[in-house]
Amino acid sequence: MSQTERIHQIVHMLEYSRHPVGIRRFLDELEISRATFKRDIEYLRDRLGAPILWRRGVDGQPGGYYLGGDQTDPNHAYGIRGLWFNQSEIYALLMMHQLAGSMQPGLIPAESQALLTRITQLLGTADDDPQDVLSYIQILHSATKRGSSEGFEVVAAATVRRRRLRITYYTRSRDELGEREVSPQRLLHYRENWYLLAWCHQVNDLRLFALDACRGVQLLNSKARSVGKQRLDTAMGSGFGIFGGRADQLARLRFSPVASRWVANETWHPRQTQNWDGDHLILEVPYAQSRELLMEILKHGADVEVLAPQQLRKEITEQIEATRRHYAS
Repeated sequence: MSQTERIHQIVHMLEYSRHPVGIRRFLDELEISRATFKRDIEYLRDRLGAPILWRRGVDGQPGGYYLGGDQTDPNHAYGIRGLWFNQSEIYALLMMHQLAGSMQPGLIPAESQALLTRITQLLGTADDDPQDVLSYIQILHSATKRGSSEGFEVVAAATVRRRRLRITYYTRSRDELGEREVSPQRLLHYRENWYLLAWCHQVNDLRLFALDACRGVQLLNSKARSVGKQRLDTAMGSGFGIFGGRADQLARLRFSPVASRWVANETWHPRQTQNWDGDHLILEVPYAQSRELLMEILKHGADVEVLAPQQLRKEITEQIEATRRHYAS
């Protein structure tokens, strides 16, 4: 029996026993020596933080081990049931930690580092060093926002606890600062940047705020206004990308044979459709606002043509013409 299996069994025996468990029972059921059992108990206490206590025998009753923080209550539950993982699951947790830590400076607070420590200790009985496992994956970024988002942890706490926020927000399009009181609804992570979907009490409607444009964030005591799930889904779920809304338009795009080989495997929108015109991919994408779709289309340059609607063709033409004027002699 491996140490991981013994640890599982020891915790199971402690959690489901109505009385302190004596050493002899552990030795008999696990078929191990007293020295091995002592090492396992120390591992649970010192490395995994399990509050395993010893109760002395009284009135002729033998002593034993139990879980809990109260010496007078041997049945006090510790609540560690379920927090045990096999080796593959631990690898996955380490990878998720690596990914989450790369998404946002400060996203993983000091408290979460204790969880990482616990996970790496759990992996300590495996053949691979946890730090080596983390070094096998490198996450590269493109076009990320510089620096951390102002008050990220405050915004996250307000969203989960259903509390209002007062934010000082920089509106780039108007180049101005303004103060708003908002009721957070959802935190969104899109293309390596964070956004807050919130009810703005100034305009009495839902608005999307880029966290990197927040210049000040204050948690308020007042309860956040609740917005129905269907309305939130409608606001964010049907439009193209982060610029949501009701997708009432359909872009029809024709890609060159070379570009088609890549785009055919991409998902631009959950409700997109694909057809082939010979070697040319025809992609149809629902959208609400053209802003982000324009950026996606222009990335492909001459390898894509907007077939419809006419207004989108016009906007693309204007963007190309404006770019051409920068290089006109």
